[in-house]
Amino acid sequence: MGGRTRGGDAVRAEQNGLVLVLAFGGIVMSLTQTLVIPLLGMLPAILGTSATNAAWVVTVTLLAGAVAGPVMGRLGDLYPKKNVLIGVTAVMVVGSVLCALATSLWPMLIGRALQGVGIGVIPIGIATMREVLPAVRLGPAIALMSSSLGVGGALGLPAAAALAQYGSWQWMFWGTAVLGLGIIAMMALRIRSLPAAKPDGTLDPVGALGLAVGLIALLLAVSKGADWGWASPLTLGLFVLAAVAFPVWGWWVLRHPSPLIDLRVAARRPVLLTNIASILVGMGLYAQLLVIPQILQLPVATGHGLGQSMVAMGLWIAPGGLAMMAVSPLSGRLITTRGPKPTLILGSLVIATGYASAQFLMGSTWGVMIAAVITSAGVGLAYGAMPALIMSSVPHSEMGSANSVNTLMRSIGTTTAAAVLGVILTQMSVDFGGLFVPTETGFRVGLLLGCGVALAAAAVAAVIPPPWESED
Repeated sequence: MGGRTRGGDAVRAEQNGLVLVLAFGGIVMSLTQTLVIPLLGMLPAILGTSATNAAWVVTVTLLAGAVAGPVMGRLGDLYPKKNVLIGVTAVMVVGSVLCALATSLWPMLIGRALQGVGIGVIPIGIATMREVLPAVRLGPAIALMSSSLGVGGALGLPAAAALAQYGSWQWMFWGTAVLGLGIIAMMALRIRSLPAAKPDGTLDPVGALGLAVGLIALLLAVSKGADWGWASPLTLGLFVLAAVAFPVWGWWVLRHPSPLIDLRVAARRPVLLTNIASILVGMGLYAQLLVIPQILQLPVATGHGLGQSMVAMGLWIAPGGLAMMAVSPLSGRLITTRGPKPTLILGSLVIATGYASAQFLMGSTWGVMIAAVITSAGVGLAYGAMPALIMSSVPHSEMGSANSVNTLMRSIGTTTAAAVLGVILTQMSVDFGGLFVPTETGFRVGLLLGCGVALAAAAVAAVIPPPWESED
């Protein structure tokens, strides 16, 4: 009995190590997404370029992550996931080193694109957990891994702001490079090498290229349309290109024996509706990331700003990231006992509650923090449920790809929210000392939008059928 107990303890320790390594990896990879936001005002001087060009330092990471995610997920299905996880992390490390050494725009853009590839750790990590962990531990582990997508961003913002204000900007990139090397070492030690889920498949380079063209055209048009003009030839041309590229890509992958994304699986009602809900939850997450920092940082003289410094703003936001991680055990327990669908509905309703409370709490720093904590807790619940819904509805051989697509849907949601809210806040702005700042009404409309999309996510989640109905 004692031997069996010791053996069971060893297995649990191995599983705990796996979960912690993957979750830590997810936090670091998501941290790279928001790392440069406090630097945006300094980048033109650092890189010797214009403010418009410097904004691409953020955009290129989003585009690279969106394009690389499905490709990395597919590689995780075709090859041992341990090798793919280490490879993806290594790409992020190379990107971090390039950024730390950059003195002009192009090396920084290349480095940031390579950093964006690292986001593939999260969907591949979730698929790895599905292969290794017993059912009773899977829900909490997935919830923790999924919450890392928001935790890294929320905790990285104040750290990056402090470095930008009091230290050297290169430290943040050297720091992520060192963390990445540590993660590679831990992955090599803690993750067992398992056979590929689909060893007889191949990577479809034509399908990958077609998806890249469609995604880049769509996301560029959505994210830059406000700057370029929604009716400008460039914006309209990108929308047209996306409208042509996606059907052609769909035609190709439906006929390919080993498609990058199995559209027949993606069209199953549980998978399709979960991905639609993911877009809406992604919009709900980003609304607070765009509105709340501005409320905190605008001067008190505007009448609705709270006058906080960049570092203080990051510190007021950080508890939201901690709340997201704190609710991950609850999300996992709910997924195990009640199922992922009720958990997704509950998470969406909590997000809506957070936005509704912000309407009454936005007059003080403590109030804004409380509203952000409520919203972030809802995101933590929802983010844990979505991969669980996906994995219960797709074949074992498609888990990496399917989770990557789900992560992509959240990215599309955040990009769409940024575009829509950007238009709203721009239209509802006033001249304050020569600067146009959003009005209080603009912020309230933005918060109402966040509440509305969260309620829509709950409504979509409510009609997700059980996975066994997906073939009907």
